[in-house]
Amino acid sequence: MNRRIFTKHTAAGLALALLPKPIFSMNKKKNYKLGLQAFTIRDALKKDLIGSLKTVKSLGYADLELYGFNPENTNYYGHEAAEFRNILSDLGLSSSSCHYGFSDYMETSRDELNRYVDACISGATTLDNSYITWPWMAPEQRTEATFKKLPELLNHIGERITKAGLGFAYHNHDFEFLTYDGKTGYERIIDETDPSLVKLQLDLYWAVHSSQKSPKELIAMAPERFVMWHIKDMDKVTRDYSELGNGSIDYVALLPQLDTSALKYYYLEQGGNYATNSMQSIADSAVHFKENLQQYL
Repeated sequence: MNRRIFTKHTAAGLALALLPKPIFSMNKKKNYKLGLQAFTIRDALKKDLIGSLKTVKSLGYADLELYGFNPENTNYYGHEAAEFRNILSDLGLSSSSCHYGFSDYMETSRDELNRYVDACISGATTLDNSYITWPWMAPEQRTEATFKKLPELLNHIGERITKAGLGFAYHNHDFEFLTYDGKTGYERIIDETDPSLVKLQLDLYWAVHSSQKSPKELIAMAPERFVMWHIKDMDKVTRDYSELGNGSIDYVALLPQLDTSALKYYYLEQGGNYATNSMQSIADSAVHFKENLQQYL
């Protein structure tokens, strides 16, 4: 290469180096585990816990979000927490989050709530969970009065959990996107809770299904708080759940738009409406996800 050409290439290289780097190049790709919300296969787990978990592992899932905690004996699926942790470990599985039944304690005394929270902390710590997640409210609780008092309650629970060294997150359905006096329940949660105490688990299905804001717009409201996602598809006719790739949500277009700066875990989920059965559904969803969507995360 002669000196004139070398100088030209060097100058071009320096100019390129001074250009702003694209956002994706500044974010180191995270090594996410393929997660499954265990509620998806609740029927199979009830019939054959160990066999179903072995199949889950063989399909490529590595991390489970659990449900069904029994606070009376710190029990999961009929097993004491330490025993269940060993079952998961022996199968090469982990659990980073669990859904706990906080809504049952919304009207109880603060002491009774604290005892439940402490039981959840004990179980989650034993299981090596990173997050304790509020998943649900009963239909009769989905009122304006509830959303007015909910932020204080979430802050209280979050403070207790955070002090124990764990994270606390709130999981949405559709009812959080109803408007009360000009403000949705979800906006109240974001605006009126402490970001350091209350994180968010965004259910992308319900966000597409019921929110006037897109998932991208919802995350942009508080990007540092969206630490977990639920990924599931929507039936093209009934708008019920569906296997990934069979529904109407275009995740190939959606996922690259979303801010993942705070994302730590995601879980595939399908609460019902299985084409064949729950185990076949998680198999089909895993194949579609790995072939078409995992590249975006």
